[in-house]
Amino acid sequence: MGSNYLTDPLAFLIQVIFDLMILVVMLRFILQLVRANFYNPISQFTVKMTTPLLRPLRRVIPGMGGIDIASIVLMILLKTLELILIMLVSGTGVQPLAAMAIAIPELISLAINFFLIAILIQVILSWVNPGSYSPATDLIQSITAPLLRPAQRLIPPIGGIDLSPMAVLVALQLLKMLLIPPLQMLTAGLLL
Repeated sequence: MGSNYLTDPLAFLIQVIFDLMILVVMLRFILQLVRANFYNPISQFTVKMTTPLLRPLRRVIPGMGGIDIASIVLMILLKTLELILIMLVSGTGVQPLAAMAIAIPELISLAINFFLIAILIQVILSWVNPGSYSPATDLIQSITAPLLRPAQRLIPPIGGIDLSPMAVLVALQLLKMLLIPPLQMLTAGLLL
């Protein structure tokens, strides 16, 4: 048994727990941004899960222009704490500024992945159970509509098949490929 025997599973657990918390905060931020239905049961769950963490931050950090800055700060703080804990567990030495610098491109990548998965889920649901209503379907449509609407205007349905989700998926993947590596290099340059 190597030295990674316990550190790898512990680092994995830290990642899972923190990434789930970050995803719930990100979901709340996105739901506020797209003005989704907050009476939806999933929205209510998200609000109840995140309010205890956001309430103290909102006293200090006001929103600006309809954007919940406290949620962004909370995501950065959670990702930074996750990275610090992983540094502690792996024994690489704790570098809080490095963790905060690394957190930003990772959060942007997570947000892009969030939208990629939401669009894929919406496409699959449209094939499996088209026209049906569920709270999850309603929220997914609210989240993806701001991305899909412009693409649907540019790419009309061909033979009754909407190709705009494929175009948006390709655009998001290209954005991720073009945006994340320079941000990672910039943060690596800041750390030297």
